Amino acid sequence: MLKETQIAANNYLIKQLPEATIFVNKKYEVVYASDKWVDDHGFEPNQFFGKTIDELFTQLSKEGKKTMRDCLNAKSNRDTVDYSLNTFSEDKWFKWTCKPWYDEKEDIIGLIINTEDITLDKLREERLEKLHSLLKITSEVGKIGSWEYNIQEDKLIWCNMTRKIHEVPDEFIPTLDVALNYYKEGYSKNTIAMVVHQAMEKGSPWSERLQLITHKGNEVWVQAAGMPIFKDDKLVSLTGTFQNIDDQVLSETESKKSETLMRTLIDNLPLNVFIKDIDSRKILVNKAECDYLGVENADDILGKSDFDLYDRDVAQISRDEDLMVLETLTPMLGKETISRTKDGKITTFLTSKIPLKGNNGKATGLVGISLDVSDMKRKEEELRDLINVTSLQNKKLINFAHIVSHNLRSHSANFSMLLNFLSDEKDESERLNIEKMLTDASDNLLETLENLNEVVAISTNINLEKKPVNLNEKIGIVQQGLSAFLKNSNTNIINTISDTAEVKVVPAYIESILMNFITNAVKYKDPNRNPIIRLSASKSKGYTLLSIADNGLGIDLEKYGDKLFGMYKT
Repeated sequence: MLKETQIAANNYLIKQLPEATIFVNKKYEVVYASDKWVDDHGFEPNQFFGKTIDELFTQLSKEGKKTMRDCLNAKSNRDTVDYSLNTFSEDKWFKWTCKPWYDEKEDIIGLIINTEDITLDKLREERLEKLHSLLKITSEVGKIGSWEYNIQEDKLIWCNMTRKIHEVPDEFIPTLDVALNYYKEGYSKNTIAMVVHQAMEKGSPWSERLQLITHKGNEVWVQAAGMPIFKDDKLVSLTGTFQNIDDQVLSETESKKSETLMRTLIDNLPLNVFIKDIDSRKILVNKAECDYLGVENADDILGKSDFDLYDRDVAQISRDEDLMVLETLTPMLGKETISRTKDGKITTFLTSKIPLKGNNGKATGLVGISLDVSDMKRKEEELRDLINVTSLQNKKLINFAHIVSHNLRSHSANFSMLLNFLSDEKDESERLNIEKMLTDASDNLLETLENLNEVVAISTNINLEKKPVNLNEKIGIVQQGLSAFLKNSNTNIINTISDTAEVKVVPAYIESILMNFITNAVKYKDPNRNPIIRLSASKSKGYTLLSIADNGLGIDLEKYGDKLFGMYKT
């Protein structure tokens, strides 16, 4: 009875233990258990008494079982730690501590097992392991190392990646002075010395891009960063990261070289080059475009649209072109465009616009290239004018040939007929009259030659002044020069023009005009009647109108109307 009372008392005391504790006999059967142990493991009351550890904890490791056997057999008197996953909840980890259970005779009658819930610690460890693993991967991929300098102990610690970046052997022991000496002489070494000093004196962090000469003599770019660590307002250490950025810097250098080369190329092209975004705002322009718009700095243009730079009508045309290229993704090539800046400057361009496509296949902007062809257009106009002048001069040359042909042939015919009359005439007085006519014909020929010289002058100088000329005087001169021709053809000239009638003409042309009409009237006379030529003049709206009519064959105006007043068309 006394023993049972003792057992009950022991059970009561163990139940109240603040730790999770169980007592098991030599068969590993549970004899006593604290309430905390029951709660921690989620057992129901009296569910576990008399059951073995193996029955309650099916996932107990072999090493844990061996530890309990050794402890039970007094082969070990030290605490042993084991990790086990709870059988029922499957999501908890426990730390087990085993000790022998002695009776009053100091004989081992079982084990006392304390269990501690270390699930949170275990999860933290797992999280920490994952973090360490991630940091290791990040360090390897990003070539990022770490370091720490203990000021009190004057001890510098490098991680494996930092050692790898410095290319030092495994047995190498770094010091602060040696570490600073690895930096390249000049800017890099001066900079790192300065920032470390400021960190220790003023508590300033740093992050600098510097050059390093490794243990093997290789030159590399690194991003060196660090910060001071304080404890109780006292500087205790420096810590930081160390990254190999040599590939990045070399890539940036090559990119800058390519960018500089490209910039130099487009800035020296005799073309206006620009890039626009989808809103037609300029995001890149070359020097030629800046010069055209009258600005020295590209920043004065960037971000602006054509509406900011040109008159609205010109800007709208350009915007419509941009939208067509952006929406259809079809380049506009070599289109002649007229540009007018807000200061009134007008330029003709041959413009091409090419869409820029993003990864989604849609337009992200466009590249524009414009060639100033204003000088070319001007020269084209000058060439066209030259062709027109040359064509006009050619026509004048042809007309001059007609003048020479017609006038000289008329004089030649007149001389021929007068000479024939002279050779056939026996009457002395009539011979004297014919000789006088030959003298007049000779004078008229000289005057015609002088007029031909004047025609040449007219052809080379279109600004010769027109002069008032008496019509009847010029008609008399022509009649006198054609006297034999008119007499031989029995031509009758009826002149009703007033002796005071004048016309304002180039004197050289009027005689040719009169001679042309009169000789053509005879040349194309009706064969059945003698030619009659009527000359008259009238005033109309301030002009003098000269009318010449004949009774000849007439002329087909539809066929020859455009040549009727060409100079001496024969």
